Amino acid sequence: MTRDKQDILCIGSVLWDIIGRSPRDMRAGNDMPGRITRIPGGVAMNIAMTLARFGLRPVLLSALGQDAAGDELLKAAQGMSLVTDHIYRSTRPTDAYMAIEGANGLIAAIADAHSLEAAGEEIVAVLRDGTLGSTDAPYAGCIALDGNLTEALLKQIAGDVAFSKADLRVAPASPGKAERLRAVIGHNGATLYVNLEEAELISGARRLRTAKDGAKALLDAGAQRVIVTHGSQRACDACTRDQYEAAPPSVVAKRITGAGDTFMAAHIAAELQGKSRAEAIEFAQKTAAAYVAGDDRYA
Repeated sequence: MTRDKQDILCIGSVLWDIIGRSPRDMRAGNDMPGRITRIPGGVAMNIAMTLARFGLRPVLLSALGQDAAGDELLKAAQGMSLVTDHIYRSTRPTDAYMAIEGANGLIAAIADAHSLEAAGEEIVAVLRDGTLGSTDAPYAGCIALDGNLTEALLKQIAGDVAFSKADLRVAPASPGKAERLRAVIGHNGATLYVNLEEAELISGARRLRTAKDGAKALLDAGAQRVIVTHGSQRACDACTRDQYEAAPPSVVAKRITGAGDTFMAAHIAAELQGKSRAEAIEFAQKTAAAYVAGDDRYA
């Protein structure tokens, strides 16, 4: 594939999501009736799937095991027209994510991304060896970067000439991994996508009340541009020059896992397709709300 056909690179976790959902409110220790699903997931995969639905051509850079789970996931990605040519096939087992959701939201989750973390620099080798880019000819397109990568690798990417010209869109995999993004906060081309809790963790600020507060805290901490969400409240897109806000439509939540990835992908797609910053954040809010409401177009 030639570089002019690559709309966006998606670097990070590609794994199986195992999600248990109950229509009832839940708390720790509950045993409830519900449904259990197994679907392709992971931050990079979720972003790529949504980008493909908006007519873009995502290229996955990740690690999959040389096992049946990896083979099945690779086939699923190819079936959705995602480019898988550069995925690193590891001798470790394919990663997985498990979550429990109730009517009152996410109850608990465990992300097993050990194979991705162990693969390290193998994941991004094609951006250094001339396949997709090099230090002499850095990749200059858009990259969606997943915080499931190790802090060491994120630090390398932040200072690597091969990434110096990229439009770098970065998201933490979860609040538990949010502080890793401090490694890339100063990259001149980086846009951080975080929720309010993650903004507090990265910036070190406390008692932030709004997405606007979170955006200011991150800019004060050295970020160049940030997109901060706050559940059903207004989201904020801010840089050192200006800011834009948009509220999501009110919906009844039928799922939670993947909502942030859907928001990020919709926002990236909107900007790549020429929407203004004000239009892009409004579009992302509407798309994420439709996903949470169970719209099958974003399933």
